[in-house]
Amino acid sequence: MPPEATAFQSCILCTAPRSGSTLLCSLLTATGVAGKPASYFYDPSVAEWQADLGLEIARDATELDRLRAVVTEVLRRGRAGTGTFALRQQAGGRDFLLGQLALLAPQARSDAHRIEAVFGRTLYVHLTRDDKLDQAVSLLRARQTGLWHGAPDGSDLERNAPHLPPGYDAAAIRDTIADLTAQDDAWTDWFAGEGINPLHLTYDAVSGHPLAVVRRVLTALGLDPKAANGITPGTRKLADGTNQAWVRRFRAETAG
Repeated sequence: MPPEATAFQSCILCTAPRSGSTLLCSLLTATGVAGKPASYFYDPSVAEWQADLGLEIARDATELDRLRAVVTEVLRRGRAGTGTFALRQQAGGRDFLLGQLALLAPQARSDAHRIEAVFGRTLYVHLTRDDKLDQAVSLLRARQTGLWHGAPDGSDLERNAPHLPPGYDAAAIRDTIADLTAQDDAWTDWFAGEGINPLHLTYDAVSGHPLAVVRRVLTALGLDPKAANGITPGTRKLADGTNQAWVRRFRAETAG
């Protein structure tokens, strides 16, 4: 059954870095009906989840009670006052999250059943970027410069280190391409193993036709696609001449 045929209580954006997920998350949030997707379970650590949430939990709480409190708060934030819980999840932290959900839903028979037991009926969106070289260069530059996302007005939206000039590194680009490909493959294999038919989206579609993509996701969720009317992107594209120069150089060095 195609994902557009049913209504859902939650939406998980299954991604790898530099896939356009931050743009899509901001647009879905702006609709006011599709929750607030974010990387609530990024680190493979319940303690880190709690710290990221700034959540106070009694010191004498059991580990299971601590986990329940964290997930309850994530559900609240991910719903953002709407009827839909939204989450962005990357492959690297998926297995740890699934292990924690197994503690919350011990009777569930599979990963998909555990997710639905905790989050409700779930729409899976697999967001990928076809050009792995462009994706790898973007990721390498973000790691080098500390700038991950920029606002439309030119200011920094997400920076985790002081600015440093980027440097071309063919070996790092090659390794990053392999890692990003493995992350996409890990999602594809997991979907197949769980019998999940995700909604497939691409970076090019999100960056080139963002509102059309948002309407497609809203329709798949059983929500009114008109909620996308009037929203504007909350991020700006960071790729520039340096990205293009690195791509050309890498292709020239690896040609043949």
